[in-house]
Amino acid sequence: MPDLLLRNVRIVPLSPRAAVPTGVVDVLVADGLVSAVGEGLSRPEGVEAYDAGGRWLVPGLWDAHTHLGQWTLRASRLDLHGTRSPAEALARVAAAARALDGQGGPGEAIVGMGHSAGTWDRWGTVSELDSVTGGIPAILVNHDFHHAWLNTAALDALELPRREDMVQETEWYQAYPRVAELFETSGSTPAAYRRMLTRTAALGVVGMTDFEVGIRLDDWRSRWAAGCDLVRIRVATYADQLDEAIASGLRTGEPLIPGEDRLTMGPLKIISDGSLGTRTAWCCDPYADDPDSCGAPNQSPDELKGLLGKAHAAGLEVATHAIGDRAVSEALAAYAATGARGSIEHAQLVRREDLPLMARLGITASVQPAHILDDREMTEDVWPGREERCFATRWMLEEGVRVALGSDAPVAPLDPWLAIAAAVGRSRDGKEPWHPEQALTAQEALAASVDGQPTVAPGSRGDLAVLEVDPLRASVEELAAIAHGGVALTVVGGRIAHRGA
Repeated sequence: MPDLLLRNVRIVPLSPRAAVPTGVVDVLVADGLVSAVGEGLSRPEGVEAYDAGGRWLVPGLWDAHTHLGQWTLRASRLDLHGTRSPAEALARVAAAARALDGQGGPGEAIVGMGHSAGTWDRWGTVSELDSVTGGIPAILVNHDFHHAWLNTAALDALELPRREDMVQETEWYQAYPRVAELFETSGSTPAAYRRMLTRTAALGVVGMTDFEVGIRLDDWRSRWAAGCDLVRIRVATYADQLDEAIASGLRTGEPLIPGEDRLTMGPLKIISDGSLGTRTAWCCDPYADDPDSCGAPNQSPDELKGLLGKAHAAGLEVATHAIGDRAVSEALAAYAATGARGSIEHAQLVRREDLPLMARLGITASVQPAHILDDREMTEDVWPGREERCFATRWMLEEGVRVALGSDAPVAPLDPWLAIAAAVGRSRDGKEPWHPEQALTAQEALAASVDGQPTVAPGSRGDLAVLEVDPLRASVEELAAIAHGGVALTVVGGRIAHRGA
């Protein structure tokens, strides 16, 4: 691994107890690790030196929850963010269809994303979508990815039964990989991934967990060999590929390519319930707009325990999607029964009485704070009286739960600074902070964004980010703005992945 000497940096403490130098120091990275910190370090022969000029140094940032295939494709998809009704979404789709002269060629489709049908007064129908698209396949992916609005041509192309309503949950997850195979091959090339990773490294990101549906381990091996090797990637697997992952003999954390510790086996991902927007998140109490429904689980308790136990026996951690409070409780019971390790993904609605068990089991709460900004109004409408238990990061820290922040890109932008600012400010557009008693400090939010690297010190990973501002003294607005040119340098295992202007 290449070595690197950083001169004149100010190390940002990520814990009140962290013993870090208070002045300007040098940091030497050797063989992928920080080997020395001090004033006036000598430069070993042949080692590159970078003068930070007194800028601020933090451990490199991680996004603990991404869907990198969809994030890479976002630029080529029809943007449906901000549509407030089926009619508004149909108007955008109709314009896209007109641009194709109403006649899509082979392999051509309208793939849109970003609308939030859970905020509309009704869902759209297949017939309505047919009326503006004709024979061009149209696939409109809801912003939370838990359902999609397809026209008849798309249903036929994906070999799904014809219907008038949305394709939801498990049926949609199983169909989605065919969308990229049939219609989006040019947007998912190694070159497209490389461009995405370059932009990501410019944010100070040194690693991500990829929860993309339908990928296989060899997909990332091929991309890596084709130049997609800028940052660390943990590759998750799903239940339908669990036997294949087990047969590979790889345990969580082991390299997918021998000798390459930046591309590793991730966890088994289980989607144990649905989402707030589709009213399928499994809750202890009914939805306000559907008093006969509390959502629903995607597996029985025995099925969930079986999956966790099988993965744990093979050395795999488990990342369990659980948005509703009942889903969180049932997932924790399954972890306790099987001894499996891993995370609760989202943990959007929790009961405080469940958090001590999460802490005792060592289960990480993987939270995406930018969802606070998107789900605030919907939560108040459909979970009234439960808002204080949503994104309860303060409770989590007080109960000793490890918190890891992420984006859930493309549901929210792949931007750790947006996540950090949302965790701290819990607001946007000038609104009052939403349940500010659950807010984190900037120091706590940063500590939850560095994959357990509490400081920069001898022995820590050589994954680093040099910032233009002190993040502990920045306002919420200044934290969010770091994404726009506020990262001077990103280093992954001693390699420079991004160098600012």
